[in-house]
Amino acid sequence: MGINLQKGQKIDLTKGNPGLSKIMVGLGWDEVSKPKSGGLLGGLFGGGSGGSASIDCDASAILLDPQEKLTSKDRLVYFGNLQSGDKSVKHSGDNLTGAGDGDDEQINVELSSVPSSVQKIVFVVNIYDCVKRKQDFGLISNAFIRVVNPVNGQEFCRYNLTESYAGKTSLVVAEVYRHNNEWKFAAIGEGTNDASLSELIRRYQ
Repeated sequence: MGINLQKGQKIDLTKGNPGLSKIMVGLGWDEVSKPKSGGLLGGLFGGGSGGSASIDCDASAILLDPQEKLTSKDRLVYFGNLQSGDKSVKHSGDNLTGAGDGDDEQINVELSSVPSSVQKIVFVVNIYDCVKRKQDFGLISNAFIRVVNPVNGQEFCRYNLTESYAGKTSLVVAEVYRHNNEWKFAAIGEGTNDASLSELIRRYQ
């Protein structure tokens, strides 16, 4: 079993795992069950107001330079660009519903191939077309991110996002970053009101 992290906690990935060159970052979530009649929507993220359409959450990875800037489009990995320009970060593809157990989307990172000009990889989730559909993260429960060794399936760590993110339309979930020539993982769990991925990445430009 991996380590369960709380918001703000950090963990070494490579320092205690010599030879680790690849990680799989899995992200998952569930749609809160809609009540049959009236009442508030429950779930770990609290209540929210949303339309009848299924909620399409999208996970993305943003590769940042030492100034925490996104310097080119090929350093944004999402359903519309499934791998970084250097091919060190690859997305498993879009999951339109979040149904079922386990990871909904996965992002593979070849740590040994990440360019030295990349200091940090930020993992975010946003709700597709959230304004038109009137959806927010109050309609999502059981969200998590986990880091796995893809060679042997060992889970290093997991971060369950248990706060209320009602009213928020994007989440900065976690980051993997360099520190003293090693790679570390940090649980962030910051909700934002960015209505799209293009809005979310403006903070890194």
